Parts: sequence; structure tokens; C-alpha cells
Amino acid sequence: MADLELANIEKHYGAVHAVRDVSLTVQSGAFVVLVGPSGCGKSTLLRAIAGLEDITSGDIRIGGQSVTRLAPRARNVAMVFQSYALYPYLTVYENIAFGLRARGEPEQRLDERVRWAADTLSITDYLERHPRELSGGQRQRVAIGRAIVREADLYLFDEPLSNLDAKLRDGMREELKRLHARLGRTFIYVTHDQIEAMTLADRIVLLRDGMIEQDGTPLELFEEPASRFVAGFLGSPPMNMLNVRLAEAGKQIHLSQDLMLPIAGGAAPAQDGEYVWGIRPEQVRLAEAGAPALKGTVDVLQPTGSRLLATVLIGAQKLTAELDAHCGVSPGQEIALSVAISRTVFFDGEGRRVGPATAG
Repeated sequence: MADLELANIEKHYGAVHAVRDVSLTVQSGAFVVLVGPSGCGKSTLLRAIAGLEDITSGDIRIGGQSVTRLAPRARNVAMVFQSYALYPYLTVYENIAFGLRARGEPEQRLDERVRWAADTLSITDYLERHPRELSGGQRQRVAIGRAIVREADLYLFDEPLSNLDAKLRDGMREELKRLHARLGRTFIYVTHDQIEAMTLADRIVLLRDGMIEQDGTPLELFEEPASRFVAGFLGSPPMNMLNVRLAEAGKQIHLSQDLMLPIAGGAAPAQDGEYVWGIRPEQVRLAEAGAPALKGTVDVLQPTGSRLLATVLIGAQKLTAELDAHCGVSPGQEIALSVAISRTVFFDGEGRRVGPATAG
């Protein structure tokens, strides 16, 4: 197994600057997810690691060796594509064996590897079938089997679940987590789906406009977003963003001329001024009598089963609260909400996170 090192990677397509000075080190055995909106450069970066895209400048190292100028087959990486790309006239067995056979692997070793991959992915019963006889999830397992049958240094996945329906995606995410734990190899996975990123990754690299916006564990990015972009990208429902004014050295939050919430010292920036206040829906609950609260009017209710998503009008702004399904609120009702302020975040006018006055 090998570390992956990206040093100052740049990629231009004519006048389009697709990847901008990306540097990244991935430890052996990690499950790293590259995530971001369409056009952020994540697939381009993955294809550059695989050798399918030439980079404009920078260096790619695997196991301490520069592979920047090596052909894809010389890099010892395996890749699973968004499309299954299976050979329709070959059986599942031959699809999985194709790469090994092309490399001249001895027949006994080839058979052992194919059957190991099929057993690992629970597709042994389908080895004599053709792709047209399989479901979408089964075809994706075959495509993954064709990759893992190789003893590669890196396994690269380019949005492999995007063609599956929601239920199959849920099941395949679980399978991929189990597969990674069983193989103990390095996975680099690309997706635009923040749910996939949060559930699969040991480490998330969130890209924006060809640059790394933030890099860390899923919980770090969720609870400590470096920017408004990160905060808004991760989380479903998304984080509430309220325009506020801080006063009295961060001891009061004003949402409008007549809506004010006192807060304990240290939970907000000490410098007074205009901010965007980021509140996740699960950080809001119905307030107890007499407690400091935001008062508003229930606009829309969306039951999800165990929880109730309530859109509440706070003055001229909207806030989504994730409440107990049996809390008894109804549209048009005036309610009071308390906020776990120490877990909320504040952003300046440029969208960068601003720290609290003291550790809170």
C-alpha cells in the first residue's frame, strides 16, 4: 500500500482553470472522498491521479515515487467509473477476469482472484451470467469486482453510485464501507452527493472552483465549517443562514429592530457588526417558559417520521427547526424557539467563519 501525494497540481483546459494549486497527502488505508458541486474539479483531479488526464504542472507521487509522467497502466491504480463499462458479450466471470487476463496472469491465480472478488461482493452465483441479466446494483458490484481483483496501491471511484436508485445507493454505501474495512486499502472516491461523502469518508476534501475549500473529518467539516460555502454544502436539511447584527461586544444578537436575543459571553464574536448566523435545524428546539428565545410563526410543516421539519418565520427571515414529531405545533401558530448558541457559527461579509470571543 502507498501514500498518495499531490503537490501544487494545476490543470488548464485552454482558458478554463479546472484545478488550482491543489496539494494533498493521503495516508495508506484511508477512505478519502473528494466532494463538491459540478465543475469544481473533483473528477478531473481523480483522472489525473489515474493518469487519464495530463496535468499542466505539479507532481503526483504514489509510495514516494513520482508517477506524473507514467502511463496509467504503470501506476498500479484501479478505477471504477460512473458507467459500469461492462463487456455485454462476456460473462460476469470474464468481465472480472479481463484485466488480469490482459496482463498475462496465470490461469490458476486468475481463477483464485476472480472467485475471491466475487465472494467478497456476494456475486458468486452470477459468475456465468451476462450483464444484461443483472440488476443495476449487481452490475455495479461486477464493475467494483473488476477493480479490486487487482492488487492495486490505490482504488479510485468516480461517482460509482450515481446511476442507482436511492434504495440501492443506501445498500451499496454499506457494501463499500464493508469492502474498505475488509481490504484495508486506500480508496479515493468522487461524488457530488454530500450524504455519500459524510457516510463513507474517513476524510472529506471539499472542492470549490478547482481549489480545496476545506479538508478534514466529516464531523470537523459539519461542526466547524471554515466558510459559509462548506456550512451550506454539508447537511440535510441545510444550515439556516440568518442575517444578524451583534451588539454589546457579542452579548446580543439582533435579527431586526425589535427582535433581539441575549447570549452568554464567548459564544459569538466580540466585535460588533453585521454577520450571517449559521444554525443547523437540529440545534433548534421549542423553548421552555421564561428561557431566552426566538419568537416566530410556523409557516410550513414537513413530517419525516421520527422528526418534524418546521419552517418558522422570524421577522422577515425563515428558519428551519427539526422538532419532535409529536410536539403538537401547527401552521400559523406563534412559537418560541431556543437555540444551542455555542454550537452555532458566524460568518463575516466574505463568507469566512469568524471565531467566538473565547472558547465556548
